Amino acid sequence: MNAIVETSAFKSGNSVAVRLPKAYGIKPGDPLQIKRNGDWIQIRPALNPDEQKARWQEMVRKLRELGPVEGGDPNDGRIEFPDRPGLY
Repeated sequence: MNAIVETSAFKSGNSVAVRLPKAYGIKPGDPLQIKRNGDWIQIRPALNPDEQKARWQEMVRKLRELGPVEGGDPNDGRIEFPDRPGLY
């Protein structure tokens, strides 16, 4: 869901709360991070360090499976992106 949704804040105990549409996929109890940047307030899922580490390890494993890129001159300063199945 990329559309802008208008809502209003409401009182919840001693805090102010905002109701998020179900389509955003945030479930009760999901850990979130909130950051303010000027007038903008950003809400995003909190990253679990163990899950992040597992994702990085999986990505490295997949890249190693692909092996090195064949051909090309590493000293010419250009970066070429050959077609490598599995990266899409």
